[in-house]
Amino acid sequence: MTDPAGAARRRAPGLPRRALLRGGAAAGALLGLAACAAPAEPRPPDPPAAPPPSSPPSPPSRSSAPQAGPTGPAVELVRAATGRPEVALTFHGDSDLTLDRQILEALAKGGAQVTVLAVGTWLARYPDAAKMVADLGHELGNHTWSHRTMTRLSAAAQRDEIVRCRDKIAALTGGPGAFFRQSAAQHATAEQLRLAGEAGYPRVLSYDVDSLDWTDPTPATVRAQVRTATAGSVVSMHLGHRATLAAIPDILADLDKRGLRPVTAGRLFTA
Repeated sequence: MTDPAGAARRRAPGLPRRALLRGGAAAGALLGLAACAAPAEPRPPDPPAAPPPSSPPSPPSRSSAPQAGPTGPAVELVRAATGRPEVALTFHGDSDLTLDRQILEALAKGGAQVTVLAVGTWLARYPDAAKMVADLGHELGNHTWSHRTMTRLSAAAQRDEIVRCRDKIAALTGGPGAFFRQSAAQHATAEQLRLAGEAGYPRVLSYDVDSLDWTDPTPATVRAQVRTATAGSVVSMHLGHRATLAAIPDILADLDKRGLRPVTAGRLFTA
């Protein structure tokens, strides 16, 4: 390409220096305009950035701590305040399946629907137990994996007890169960309510009446304990105890005389 400024200097050698400078500036401006009007060639893509140098992971911050589930900590339910003449008989499931079936069949025959809080190892030992509960019209819930004393366990171990049983129930039934109940205690701690909420249980089912059948008393003692229940009560009972089986006809008769209907905990706490 020729230099317009050089050509101007050869054509007018006698021009003063200032005129030459003005001519050179004008020629430069013309070149600049031509460059802007010319189509720009596509810019090649930038090469990929080099990966940052490896470094050891930073320690977790406070924000990385486990957060509560969508419902936050679970709510503890002890007794209902609906005013309906209902009580919930709730049974811990962790024993011989033959005796368990006899108890649940006696309840169904007497017109009672109950809630069975299953221990995970029981369900692992008897995979048909969950179906048996449902087929007899009863309700299933989570009562930890191995029924350990929860307050003696670390938070991680308590979470494992809840989650393992939840997953077993879900594998057998398609859902986590209606409630969670802590093992070896009448009431849940704040930590257990938090862990239950994180595991997907918005409600923890405690109770206000203990039948004491787990102590293997006489059927009369079990009957007397259950007789203290009033409208809205949640009664704690256990499968696998012969005194419980023997007491069921009288327990149901007592409730009927008092105008109380035995229902599942799910029904009891329905508004």
